[in-house]
Order: sequence, then structure tokens, then C-alpha cells
Amino acid sequence: MDFDYPQETQAMQNTLQQFMQRHVLPQYAAYEALAAQGEHPLAILEPLKAKAREAGLWNLFLPGLKDDEPGTRLTNLQYAPLAEIMGRIPWASEIFNCNAPDTGNMELLHLFATEAQRERWLEPLLRGEIRSCFSMTEPDVASSDATNICTTIRRDGDHYVVNGRKWFTTGALHPNCRLAIVMGVSNEDPDAPRHQRHSMIIVPLDTPGVTIERNVAIMHHHATEGHCEIKYTDVRVPVDALLGQENAGFALAQARLGPGRVHHCMRSIGQCELALELMCERALSRKAFGKALSDYANIRDWIAQSRVEIDQARLLVLRAAWRMDTLGNKAAHIDVSAIKLVAARLQTQVLDRAMQVFGAMGVTPDTPLSYLWSWGRAMRYFDGPDEVHLRTIARDELARARQSLGATAPYYRVS
Repeated sequence: MDFDYPQETQAMQNTLQQFMQRHVLPQYAAYEALAAQGEHPLAILEPLKAKAREAGLWNLFLPGLKDDEPGTRLTNLQYAPLAEIMGRIPWASEIFNCNAPDTGNMELLHLFATEAQRERWLEPLLRGEIRSCFSMTEPDVASSDATNICTTIRRDGDHYVVNGRKWFTTGALHPNCRLAIVMGVSNEDPDAPRHQRHSMIIVPLDTPGVTIERNVAIMHHHATEGHCEIKYTDVRVPVDALLGQENAGFALAQARLGPGRVHHCMRSIGQCELALELMCERALSRKAFGKALSDYANIRDWIAQSRVEIDQARLLVLRAAWRMDTLGNKAAHIDVSAIKLVAARLQTQVLDRAMQVFGAMGVTPDTPLSYLWSWGRAMRYFDGPDEVHLRTIARDELARARQSLGATAPYYRVS
């Protein structure tokens, strides 16, 4: 069993690392200064995007990328280590047109869009000319059970009419955001199957009735692109705005989630690697009570635990990516739940240790640590909270145990 990345993947890693070092890191301070003023730094991002495309570092996330579409086609396993490198700077993915939620939306459109939808929405997204957002979670219901979603999508002649309230619609305030993919109830028959009542529909953000109510802060941090609460009031869109088949929204949602979770988790691992590096540097350079922090046993334990946990999580994510590539997204759904659970918990653990080593500075904007901890804490909710994934994993484990018990007697049973 060979755990090394193939040579071509290592070459891509090297190219991306050099790009990050030469072009992205020198712009870090300028980007953060503009973002702190509430401005999305397009003046910094757009030139970097052009350089990334010239370097062949474009649309790396899409295994189904066609020959006539811009970018480099990679498998999930090939892309995973690249997502880790991008994740070290949270906003870097946009430079390579590999940022959420656009990656998930492009996957959806790639799989289910009509020719007209591809021309109007997918092709500009693949070129990086526009941005998109995804409206699913609602403030008025427990969206961890997505069958609770109550936004309505009602047919009215040649149109659908959308009514509802969504939040944590990431990217809606991006200056280039042009569309939302909205999930809502299209079959209001209470006796209909729970997972065959919802649809997804494309809503241009300039449609009358679409109102961005606020940018919801994450741990008091406001993202410039927005994690928005949006109200949809009698929003009328043509019937050809429907994505996929009517009442098949859950099937579309599942198609969207698998690869996106690998991306999130590998970016998270990149951020944990950064936190560990900073923790080590701080421990070596900082003194307290006459000794370097690195001389204290508890600090060494934190460093060692972080190293082991990061490596364990990476192997788990890479296995999930490999299973998606070889067996398909559906067959890997337990693996996908596992990595989402592990990566979110990993990030809060490693970042918490790093913040403690930095002392009071760890909770200030003088390092990226407190922001990265906040994002890790948020990861324990988005794409399903921990409890949902634990339930999924346990259900699968118990099903296999029942099957095994039905075939053979337990080894501990005395005959």
C-alpha cells in the first residue's frame, strides 16, 4: 500500500505552493486591510485570478470537467492535497475558482442544468466572471432535518413563485454574485414522501422580491461576501429556472454534498497545519518563568497530539476522496459523514491549543488563529451538525452488526 501522492499530484502541489508563496502571500496584508473596511478586495483578487488561470491552476475541483471547458480536470483524490494548500489562507480558493459555494453550485449545474441554464449561468461561473450563492438553511425551522424546510416554490402558469426566508446564504453580498440556487417545497401534499416534496430553482438576485436582510456575523465576524439572511417575497421566475426535476431537490442536494465536504475538510486541515506551525514557532521563541514554552511538558503534548490528529484526519479524508472516485459519491456517504465530523472537531481542538500558546494575542486579530477557530466551530453546524453525522455513522454500524449477528453467534456466547 503506497501512501505517497503520485508524481503528477506532487508536481501540482509544488506549482500551487510556489504560486501561493510568490503571488498570494505578498497580498495578504493588503487584502485583510480592505476586508476590515468591509470591502471585498476585487482589485487584489482579479489580477491573481488571471495569473492562476495562466498557470493552469483553475477549476481544479471538478472531476467531470469537459475538454472544452476552462480549467484542469482532476479527481477528488488529486484535488484534495491542493485544497489543503489553498486552505491555509481562507480566501485563497477564490483565486483558483475553487471557492464554496460556487464549487457546489457548478457541480449541480454541471450535472443537471439545461443547455440554456449552462449558457447563462454555468459557463460564466466556470470562467470566474460571476459568483453564486446557495439558499437552503432557514432560521424558523431546524434545518438539520432538511425536510423541515418550508420555503415554498409554487407553480403559477409559466412561472414559479418563491416565498420564504433563508439565512447563512454565503456569498450573496459578493459584488459579482448574480444568482441563488434556492431549495423549497414544491409539493405541499402532506401525504407525499418526505424526500420527494422539494425542488431547487435558480433565482437571479436582481429579481423583484429578493431582499438581503442582513449579513449574519459568525462569532461577531462579518465576512465581506456575506453569510446572508435573504427574504423571498412573491419572487416570480420562469418555469425554465427549475434545476433538474420537480420534487427531486433532495437527490440534487446529495449530489452536491460529497465532493464539497472533501474540499471543506482538506481546507480545514491546511488551516490546522498553519496553526501547528504557528504554535511551534511561538513555543520556541516565547519564554515564561525562565524557560522557553517549548520546554514545558504540556506544550509538547499539545504539539504532539496536534501532529497525530492532523495526520489521522488527512488519511481519513483522502480515503473518502478515493472511495468517491472509485465507487461513486453515494457509496462513500458514510465516509463523507465521518470526515465532516472529524475535521470540524479537529479544527477547534488544534486552534484552541495554538490560541492558548499565544496567550492573549491568540484571541486578537494579530494572528489568524481566532478567526480560524471560529470557522472550525461553525463547521460543526454547516453541511449538517455533528449530531446528524454521528446518527448516520451509528445507523450504518448498527445495521452491519445486526446483519453479522444474524449470520453467526457472538464470539463471547457460551454454547
